[in-house]
Amino acid sequence: MGQKVNPFGFRLGPLYSWSSRWFADGKRYKQLLFEDVKLRETLQTRLKSAGLSRIEIDRSINKVDVTIYVTRPGVVIGRGGTGLEDLKKFITKFLSKQKSTTPQKIELKVEPVKEPNLDAQIVATNISDQLIKRLPHRRVIKQSIERVMNAGAKGVQIQLAGRIAGAEISRREKYKQGTIPLSTIREEVDYASIPALTKSGYIGIKVWICKKS
Repeated sequence: MGQKVNPFGFRLGPLYSWSSRWFADGKRYKQLLFEDVKLRETLQTRLKSAGLSRIEIDRSINKVDVTIYVTRPGVVIGRGGTGLEDLKKFITKFLSKQKSTTPQKIELKVEPVKEPNLDAQIVATNISDQLIKRLPHRRVIKQSIERVMNAGAKGVQIQLAGRIAGAEISRREKYKQGTIPLSTIREEVDYASIPALTKSGYIGIKVWICKKS
């Protein structure tokens, strides 16, 4: 079972918490869900240079709490906190344009990622950026695995799928080092899946990282 499902969703509750935390019913639920998705997509594009890991959204009756985890908080905060204020205004303006009756009071927090090399989303993004630059994929994967293991991981697995290195026929390649116990719920396994748009087409990138308990 653990081999077929998203490792993050498989461990929701015992190890991980939800990225969006709020309650709604009927039509409002659909509106808020769509709003969260659009906000995340917009912030992922805007904060790409800051090394974005994940975005958590908490909603209450009168406010929305947005917590952003990045590898370079200084890029988001800016000199004297001007970047943080600009981002807060951007989020407020974005939410005000949505159909739902979301309160306009926004609380924005920026948290640093303690160890970027143990964050599957950041590792996958770095691999994607290098593949887009047409660097040799085997060297990129080897260096990524070395950095993850040197950071203290129990195991790492990386999978590429598509027209790798511009090949005429798409294929799938898998690289693994250490242990990745996907079926063991108590094991902290981080997971990310993102596409890389190269000149030959899309290459799918999947990263599993098993952290030490």
